[in-house]
Amino acid sequence: MVETETQRNKEAGVGAYAWVIVALLWVVALLNYLDRQIVFSVFPLLRADLRLSDAELGLLGSAFLWVYAFLSPISGFLADRFGRVRIIIVSLLVWSLVTWLTRYARSFDELIATRALMGLSEACYIPAALALIADYHAKGRLSLATGIHTSGIYVGIILGGAGGGWMGERYGWRFAFAALGAFGVVYTLLLLLTLRGKEPAMREEAAKPQFWRALGELLSLPGFKSLLLVFASFSLANWAIYTWLPAYLYERFNMKLAAAGFSATFYIQVASFGGILLGGWLADRWSQVSARGRLLTQCIGAALAAPCLFLVGFTASTALLIAGLILFGLGRGFYDCNTMPVLSQIARSDLRSTGYGILNMAGTMTGGFIAAVAGAMKNRIGLGGVFQIAALLLLVSAVTLIRLRVERDA
Repeated sequence: MVETETQRNKEAGVGAYAWVIVALLWVVALLNYLDRQIVFSVFPLLRADLRLSDAELGLLGSAFLWVYAFLSPISGFLADRFGRVRIIIVSLLVWSLVTWLTRYARSFDELIATRALMGLSEACYIPAALALIADYHAKGRLSLATGIHTSGIYVGIILGGAGGGWMGERYGWRFAFAALGAFGVVYTLLLLLTLRGKEPAMREEAAKPQFWRALGELLSLPGFKSLLLVFASFSLANWAIYTWLPAYLYERFNMKLAAAGFSATFYIQVASFGGILLGGWLADRWSQVSARGRLLTQCIGAALAAPCLFLVGFTASTALLIAGLILFGLGRGFYDCNTMPVLSQIARSDLRSTGYGILNMAGTMTGGFIAAVAGAMKNRIGLGGVFQIAALLLLVSAVTLIRLRVERDA
């Protein structure tokens, strides 16, 4: 009786701390994406201050994404090999210092260098964070826990879009980077106090693989290549939106800078927040009766997001634009909260950070491609045409997902 009660108390403590981890990492996810979106929201200010062309503005996003892409599998492997907590803390410290340095950029070369360094810091975070959450959360709540963490990304995008445009108009674009960098250093110290020593034990039964062996094993897993294709398609759509939607609304719908930044982020991210909560709840319960429950929830998200993104690039109606943004965000939320849970159905625990790093590599390479190409093609097919092409790729993703087979829950 005493042993049983002690064990229950221990499990309750672990369960409570699992949600503390989600809360702590939620703030880091917010900071990562707040920084990314602020840059896009102040494109007109950067163009005027540093005399940048549209192609150079696009390359700011591409430089970040390509460095992020190249390092994502390596950083994911380091998290699997040496511990998720260590990598997360180092990532945030580097992020803070680079964000602070961004305020001093005086030319395109200096600004693009800071964006590349930011890619180095952020590449280390997401694979390690999602794998740490998967380590602590039981399969019955994994999609919801992942979704709650992902909501930090959405809130960061909203604050970066609306707040970045507002702050840029009133205080200039440099102020925000200085403030974020200082806050990041303080929060790094908090993580050191709360996460240090909380690394879960890795599996004893299998030796930790070397990088190339881990890469080969992941690529040989049934369904992993399909996950790569779908993740890349969603990333292409997301980064087209992140990078160019504020400018699209500013130019096509004649919105002011702050209004364009708000509209480009608020509707999608609020709807995505609802989507991850609803999609996480649905997937967790669906997975209890079907191994494909999480996967089918992603299919629903892709099938909803595709036509709505096409509408965003096609319509001239503000009402239809907002409807399209909301429904796209809802579908994206269904997809996002199940990416790591579906990967966990395919890959064992000591390969998950590496696996997500590979997904990130594929996604950010295509994201960097679309950020640059959209800027270069802006005067030929228009940004609306770019969004429509991305929507067609999402439709292909929905078909790819529904054909995928998984045989066990995470």
